[in-house]
Amino acid sequence: MQEEIKVWLEDIEKAISEISDFLPESRNFFEFQNDLKTKRAVERNIEIIGEAMYRILKVQPDISISDSKKIIDTRNRIIHGYDSVSDDVIWLIAIKYLPILENDIKQLRRKN
Repeated sequence: MQEEIKVWLEDIEKAISEISDFLPESRNFFEFQNDLKTKRAVERNIEIIGEAMYRILKVQPDISISDSKKIIDTRNRIIHGYDSVSDDVIWLIAIKYLPILENDIKQLRRKN
C-alpha cells in the first residue's frame, strides 16, 4: 500500500474517532440535534472522511472499502447541498455507518 494511502486512512480513522468523541455520551439524538457546534463538528469530519476517500480512490480505485462512492457523495452533499442535509441523516451516518467504515479501515491497515 502506498504511503499516501496510509496517511489518508489514518485521517479517516482520526475523523471517526473525533466524531465519536463529539457525540453525546448518551447517544441521544435530541441532544445532538440541539447542539449546533456538535452538528457542525460532525459534518466537518464527514467532509474530511469523504475527501480522504476521494483521494484514496483516485490512487487505488479497487480498494476494498464499503460504500466508498456513497461516502464521497455524502461529502459532496454536505458541501454543495448544505441546506438540504438533515440532522437525522448525519446522525444515522455517525451511529450506523461509521462503525462499519472504521472496521474496514482497521482491516486494511492490519493487512499492510
